[in-house]
Amino acid sequence: MSIDYSKIPSPCYVIDEERFRKNLSIIKHVSIESGVEIILAFKGFAMWGVFPILKEYISGAAASSADEARLCFEEIGAPAHTYSPVYKMSEFNSIMNYSSHITFNSVDQFKKYSNELQHYSKKISAGLRINPEFSEISHGLYNPCSPGSRLGIIAEDLKDGLPEGTEGLHFHVLFESDSYALEKVLQVVETKFGKYFPQLKWINMGGGHLMTRNDYDTDHLINILKKFRERTGLHVILEPGSAFAWETGELVATVEDIVENQGIKTAILDVSFTAHMPDCLEMPYKPKIIGATDPVPGKPTYRIGGNSCLSGDVMGDWSFEKELLPGDRIIFLDMIHYTMVKTTTFNGVHHPSIGIWTKDDEFKLIREFGYEDYKHRLS
Repeated sequence: MSIDYSKIPSPCYVIDEERFRKNLSIIKHVSIESGVEIILAFKGFAMWGVFPILKEYISGAAASSADEARLCFEEIGAPAHTYSPVYKMSEFNSIMNYSSHITFNSVDQFKKYSNELQHYSKKISAGLRINPEFSEISHGLYNPCSPGSRLGIIAEDLKDGLPEGTEGLHFHVLFESDSYALEKVLQVVETKFGKYFPQLKWINMGGGHLMTRNDYDTDHLINILKKFRERTGLHVILEPGSAFAWETGELVATVEDIVENQGIKTAILDVSFTAHMPDCLEMPYKPKIIGATDPVPGKPTYRIGGNSCLSGDVMGDWSFEKELLPGDRIIFLDMIHYTMVKTTTFNGVHHPSIGIWTKDDEFKLIREFGYEDYKHRLS
């Protein structure tokens, strides 16, 4: 890593501009070569302090709420492609003000807001989220095609055809997947919903396209997207979340204490898994730490604990080359996408600062947090 972590305050999320630009270059290349529109999904990455860099490569984003749509409009400078499992009437005018596309989760929701869309002064393209009832996602928490899923309309529900005014379809059934998974999904989508394509203008293939992973076959992705466009004539949209910030930054933490119970040593940090890395517990998955490995007999081994009072605020065991001491730095890898967006101030623990390691090899602090941030979330 090019970052000098000794210059980073603790705790702090830090994104590496050089790695970020590398990902953005790959995404832009895929967009140009395939002829599809690729936008950022805020639900995976919404660090708007680096949007001036992002806007050099893409021009849009996908939102899932009125606040995300507003963030897109204000910080990217373009109306959002907005989808939500359900819309509230009290927020819908705001969503229309900040959106160019609106996708509905059900036919009833589409019909409920059809008058608002028709009488709105600006043209908004409306679509439906579909559920092809096919996905290779193994983790049930993230599988929108699980039996009884609340997300999307199955083909059987459209036996009477598309609601009048439908201009697009949206599916999202991938999770950090490769292009071969997308290819399988497209076969199912075309079989079940292809008869509606001549009535449409666009199709949104959602997120989960991890095109910036080292082993991802971008040439294959470009090829299947080009062929799909040629077959259907539809404008194609992708909205990955993880791909933009994949392996671009770390969470810098510090050992504050070492405790031992029944032979297990735990290094307690100035960060919390439940508050600052909730996806580790949710998935669950064990993040990588610089200079550490899975347990090795004979090496100093520690359980890593967070600074909240939740008993389960711990994660795995790691071995280090030397004994840990209070004041030592612990650097968690790949802690930007789908981590920062889920953080809380549970227990009043301070949220880590946010910064960027610039291409000029300098640290720039973007934001730090304190008491007022905690207090104003609660009342």
